[in-house]
Amino acid sequence: MDFKNNINFAKELDQADPLHSFREKFHFPLKEDGSKKVYFTGNSLGLQPKDALKAIQTELEDWATHGVDGHFEARNPWFSYHEMFRAPLAKIMGAKETEVAAMGSLTANLHFLMVSFFNPKGQKRKILCEAKAFPSDQYALETQLRHYGLDPVEDLIEIHPREGEDHLREEDIFQKIKDHADEIALIMIGGVNYYTGQKMPMQEIAQLANELGITVGFDLAHASGNVELKLHDWGVDFAAWCSYKYLNSGPGSVAGIFVHDKHAQNSDLDRFAGWWGTPADDRFMMRQGFHPAYGADGWQLSNAPVLAMAVHKIALDLHNEAGMDRLLNKQKQLTAYLEFVLQDIASRNNNVDFKILTPESRGAQLSIYLSGQGKALFNNISEKGVVADWREPNVIRVAPAPLYNSFEDVYEFGNLIEESIAEV
Repeated sequence: MDFKNNINFAKELDQADPLHSFREKFHFPLKEDGSKKVYFTGNSLGLQPKDALKAIQTELEDWATHGVDGHFEARNPWFSYHEMFRAPLAKIMGAKETEVAAMGSLTANLHFLMVSFFNPKGQKRKILCEAKAFPSDQYALETQLRHYGLDPVEDLIEIHPREGEDHLREEDIFQKIKDHADEIALIMIGGVNYYTGQKMPMQEIAQLANELGITVGFDLAHASGNVELKLHDWGVDFAAWCSYKYLNSGPGSVAGIFVHDKHAQNSDLDRFAGWWGTPADDRFMMRQGFHPAYGADGWQLSNAPVLAMAVHKIALDLHNEAGMDRLLNKQKQLTAYLEFVLQDIASRNNNVDFKILTPESRGAQLSIYLSGQGKALFNNISEKGVVADWREPNVIRVAPAPLYNSFEDVYEFGNLIEESIAEV
């Protein structure tokens, strides 16, 4: 498509967008004049669905009406509340319904899963991950190694970009795995890198890991709801994600896990067990000795945090109503248009240098390196009503989320960037 950096062209794209009406299903932060801010931080916290308050009120009303009996008499009985998430999560994650569970928080879930799937023995004791992974992942991997008396300096294998490059080459990832196949006990990589926005070749990594007999897991914090996932077909052993970014479920909301069906009945796997991980029909027998439920449910620990999960269900239903195919098509257009607008601005302004760190293999995020007055420019566009994200040393991360962002948002973002260049 031949893009044009003008408001009429952006409006034409919005008129042709089959998802444009979903924008009205979300609350936007507002400028002082009452107009919507340009909200480009769905990679950090998605917007609030307008039906979120109603969903919470339903559960509060049932709590007030039924008290403890709401576990079985609420409109959405709390005892089985988590079961409502199997179907919508399975669609988004490319999984069987028995392979997913809404539970816990991201880093805690990663630790729980690594108890089961990181088993260092002899020479095969190392963990492979991408360099500059999200700090929480780095801390989790380092402490897992130390828990087994291992040294993160020696036993954490990090894949770095080549000198002078910003993101990983896929062939370097595959070669690193092959070179250390006899030492790697676990591959644990972010599906989309939080800093560069690079989408990792998850399918190929999982296929290679399976061929080499290496356990493979993914942190899908920046991938869930953002890129196509087929976790079951790819043969991924486990994965974990949060729900407050592209899944729009609220700050710190309930996270989720995937455990491949090939592990569904393996009760010999080590795990940190909890009551809610036992079969539902046997749970109130209060038996001694843990016997896990089938599939991902067997990794649950505690009963559902209903108030948070009420919003999560609304958000997942919206996501699946839009459909992943339509979201991906719009996402590619939005990010391509954003890239075009930035390049057009750079071509007409010699005093600014935009370098896009994010490769073509990406989701909704573009990471823009700004030499010179980067922080001043970021502060200026923030004052003008852009909600973006600053990362040291000089990077602005922007993520036009296809579920609620528009092409006019992209045009306005570019317009405010150009105004700020002149002012800064």
